Amino acid sequence: MSKLSHSYKSYSEVKLEQQQLLRKNVIDAACLLLLEEGPESVTVRRVAQKLNCSTKIIYSLFGNKDGLVNEMYMDGCRLLAETFQQVPVTEKVLDDLVAISWAYWQFAQHHSGYYKMMFGGELSDFKPDEQSLEGTITALSRIQQTIIRAIEQGEFEDNDPLLVVRMLWSALHGVIHLQFAGHFSNLSMAQEVYEFTLNKTLSSFKTSSFQS
Repeated sequence: MSKLSHSYKSYSEVKLEQQQLLRKNVIDAACLLLLEEGPESVTVRRVAQKLNCSTKIIYSLFGNKDGLVNEMYMDGCRLLAETFQQVPVTEKVLDDLVAISWAYWQFAQHHSGYYKMMFGGELSDFKPDEQSLEGTITALSRIQQTIIRAIEQGEFEDNDPLLVVRMLWSALHGVIHLQFAGHFSNLSMAQEVYEFTLNKTLSSFKTSSFQS
């Protein structure tokens, strides 16, 4: 007779999982407060009220409000990186850049709380620390890698890839920022402006032989 197989986790493993789940819940609650009630609501006390727990628990996990917001920022970077990773790599590098740019749009729409906190200046007193800024670079690395491919294949002019990333990012972010600020009458108009901006920006990087 074969022996029954039992799987279990150690106390420390279970405790770590519970702590990670609690951290994620705190971050989610803070992002929801930011989205629903604005930046002034993102305080340790309000997050604790949202979760029906003591402020001591949040302080023990994050140290202070800046620690919590930095974790929110890093969590957003991880979500953005995952969003980019879901875009398949094909032989058509310009099509890949378009797909990645629309993935950025979808991230902003589906995770607007994170987006506004990370790139929209919603928390005016928050300045990302060095680790958070590194997280941004990591998240955007997929765009940079694709731009490097475009340069190597001769479809883009030979420019500094990081400069191209920042130019493209700035153009796309500008449209999203205006959308969130209510400067477009509807989502369809914002998408149309986004597509136009994306196409014109990519065209400006192309070599003369690839200009349409």
